[in-house]
Amino acid sequence: MTNTSAQQTVTRLYARLVVPDAPRAIDFYRAALGAEEIERYTGPDGRIVHALLRLGGSVIAVKDADEGDPAPASLGGSPVIMALDVSDADAVAEAMLRGGATVVYPVADQHYGQRGGRLADPFGHLWMISQTIEDLTPEQIQARTDELFT
Repeated sequence: MTNTSAQQTVTRLYARLVVPDAPRAIDFYRAALGAEEIERYTGPDGRIVHALLRLGGSVIAVKDADEGDPAPASLGGSPVIMALDVSDADAVAEAMLRGGATVVYPVADQHYGQRGGRLADPFGHLWMISQTIEDLTPEQIQARTDELFT
C-alpha cells in the first residue's frame, strides 16, 4: 500500500483548546495534569494567541478565546473529549477537582480493562481520564461489551 499525500504530509496532530482565560487554564493544566509549558505567544493586547504544553509524550495548545475562536461555553459546550492515559486515574481526577473541574462520570473500573472517568475542566473542555488495570485483547473487550448491552 502506498502512502497518500496526506500520510506523507502529516507530521503531528494536537488539540488546540480555546479557553476564556488562557493564563488560568495553563496554571490549571500545570497543577492538575503536570503539564509543562513549551512556548507562549501573545498578541499586542497581551492575550495568548498560542501556548504549547507538554503532557507526557503528547502536546496540546491553549489560546484565549476571541471572535474567531469562541470558547466552549459560548457554543453550548464542547462535543470533543480529550482522552488522557495516566498511571493513577484517581489521583489525576482528585487534582483536577481541586483545581475546579467537575465530575461528568466518576472514576470507576470499566468493563474494557480501564479505571477511569470523565471530568469537565473549569474552561468547558471534557477529559476522559483512564489507567489500564487489566490487559485485554480486542476480542475480550468486544465480548464484554456485547454482554453489557444484552
